[in-house]
Amino acid sequence: MTELPRAMLIDMDDTILSAYGRPEIAWHNVAAEFAAEFGPFTSQQVAGAVLDSARKFWAVAGAEWRMKLDEARQLVVGDGFAALAAGGHALPADLAARVANRFTAYREEEMFVFPGAHDAIDELKARGVKLGLVTNGAAGAQRAKVERFALSDRFDHVQIEGEHGFGKPEERAYLHAMQALGVTASDTWMIGDNLEWEVVAPQRLGIYAIWIDVHGDGLPEGSTVKPDRIIRSLTELLPQRTDSKG
Repeated sequence: MTELPRAMLIDMDDTILSAYGRPEIAWHNVAAEFAAEFGPFTSQQVAGAVLDSARKFWAVAGAEWRMKLDEARQLVVGDGFAALAAGGHALPADLAARVANRFTAYREEEMFVFPGAHDAIDELKARGVKLGLVTNGAAGAQRAKVERFALSDRFDHVQIEGEHGFGKPEERAYLHAMQALGVTASDTWMIGDNLEWEVVAPQRLGIYAIWIDVHGDGLPEGSTVKPDRIIRSLTELLPQRTDSKG
């Protein structure tokens, strides 16, 4: 499939922006900043406990927690500290709060637009593709990113979960975006990094689903999800120019 569609729905976090990918690196870096305060524990032990806590939390957390990321991180770090305390040494609650807050600030500091993403979006728009930004998360935090990284004017429709009251993988998230752009599923591609939100759910509606794998990790072992296409950068969405000679 080389011709461009009438419309594209594009995810924001870890598709256009490096935002939440590789949490293990972020937690280890943040923990290292507090290493002197962890007593008998190494920063690696603390980061490991927090990561384990985070995996357990998000495995069962409902969609409402996407609206309360700061509070979720406080709980995650608190539970990680509690697991460490089972070994006989309790870390102070105020330290857990400071670590969680620092993680939030660290994520903001490290966030950036993936190389070529702005140019690719601009080129797609110039070629007449209708563009919808469809992102989950809290209204304030996500809108701040849209403005900070100059995305608002690049899209014909910006749809933030916290502003609309629904988000991926709810069917109406995709249907509402397509309606706003005046297109149908057969006209539309969905691009993003979450296999459930950007591949499985859109495919059920007949949308061509493209999974972006920015780190080149490949599909998770045992995954039964079959993206229609896999890319590592939004620049790959642009048809390759072929030079004719002779």
